[in-house]
Amino acid sequence: MQKDANILWNECTQILRDNLTPSVYNTWFAPLEVVDWNNDVLVLRVKSEFVVEYIEENYIHLLSRCIRRTFGEKTRLEYRVLVDSTSGTATTYPSENAANQSADQQRLSFTNEKWDTQLNSSYTFSTFVQGETNKLARTAGVAISKNPGKTVFNPLFIWGGSGVGKTHLANAIGNHIAQYIPGARVLYVSANTFKLQYQEAAYRNKIPEFLQFYQSVDVLILDDIQFFANLKGTQDTFFHIFNFLHQSRKQLILTSDRSPLQLKDVEDRLLTRFKWGLSVEILRPNFELRKSILKDKVHRDGLELSEEIIDYIAANACENVRDIEGILASLMAYSTLMNTEINMDLAKSVVSRLVSVTPREVLLEDVVGMVCEHTNVTEKAITSKSRQKDVLRARQMIVYLAKQLTGHSLNEIGQVIGNRSHATVLHAFTMVKDQMEYDKVLKHDIQLLEGELRR
Repeated sequence: MQKDANILWNECTQILRDNLTPSVYNTWFAPLEVVDWNNDVLVLRVKSEFVVEYIEENYIHLLSRCIRRTFGEKTRLEYRVLVDSTSGTATTYPSENAANQSADQQRLSFTNEKWDTQLNSSYTFSTFVQGETNKLARTAGVAISKNPGKTVFNPLFIWGGSGVGKTHLANAIGNHIAQYIPGARVLYVSANTFKLQYQEAAYRNKIPEFLQFYQSVDVLILDDIQFFANLKGTQDTFFHIFNFLHQSRKQLILTSDRSPLQLKDVEDRLLTRFKWGLSVEILRPNFELRKSILKDKVHRDGLELSEEIIDYIAANACENVRDIEGILASLMAYSTLMNTEINMDLAKSVVSRLVSVTPREVLLEDVVGMVCEHTNVTEKAITSKSRQKDVLRARQMIVYLAKQLTGHSLNEIGQVIGNRSHATVLHAFTMVKDQMEYDKVLKHDIQLLEGELRR
């Protein structure tokens, strides 16, 4: 039985690997071990009660589904925490969340009387940090959540790279509607799950029930629509569902890793409908938004990180939000399990394991261009003799960033800003360095530009 349990657990962990970042998986799930599996109870060994609490709060929805899928629908989860390594004394904690719900409550059924939205309750507007790269998408989402199906944003097509917050925003819209509009039938489903449900319905000759179920939805959130590529039967069926819901003024929310124009092997009639409402991109979070996300998550998780550490993480975890989450999860685990404070050395060690921290070469023209764009000062003004306040400030910012981020000498830097002398450039650098001690606006601008230039 134990051998079978380990085999099944390996299958379960493979699903977890496919749905989590390597940092999150390695921190929270790789150390878990199967202790026992008997009478439909799976017991996992964990290192501490803290790990139990963190998994239950953040990942139990995914873990429970993996366990039911591999060990069986009736399987219940328990954790065993070693209290005394000498005596072998351990304490067992039953899972108190989704893992112990029955299959009838969890599984999407075409006959459920009790409606299950399948939404992630932790994905809300309050936990979705707004910045310049996602402001339009969030604003549209809020408008939809107050009046679903009745705005011009129908369908709402959210697209962008992996880990930028598409699924979070889509769930936030659904959670708000479910909370504030009593009786609204909100449903979140991944494109892959929809495909599997359709295939099972076709196999069992239950397509009419399948259509009837989906046509009864008030708000349909379909995640990762790009996985419909080359699935003719699935696309045909969704076409009819889309038409019915849209004509009934029901809300459709779709997410994809690319825009409708870039979707391949999806029927034109569907692509046309995807563009009926609002198609909005969520860009990679910029330095400023990454800092805001970090501070929000640090506050929610009860961590204490210095401004220096937050800046360092924000400067290096520049690809997506999942990298930030993985770094914070690892820092929390190291700090708790090793009983050590989170200092810069620990932060650098963790970050170097999870993301590439090899700085790219920063060119002088990159510095000039980005500062000019940020300050609305032209490059012509930078090289001129003008000593207007805004031009002078921009020129000094270029000097400071160029000296910090490039390998160019002060004489070389002076040449690109109008053939200024070595002494003038050195004075400009010293001025910025000193002013940053008390000028918070200047310090913020420098940090923002430095983060973007290092990307």
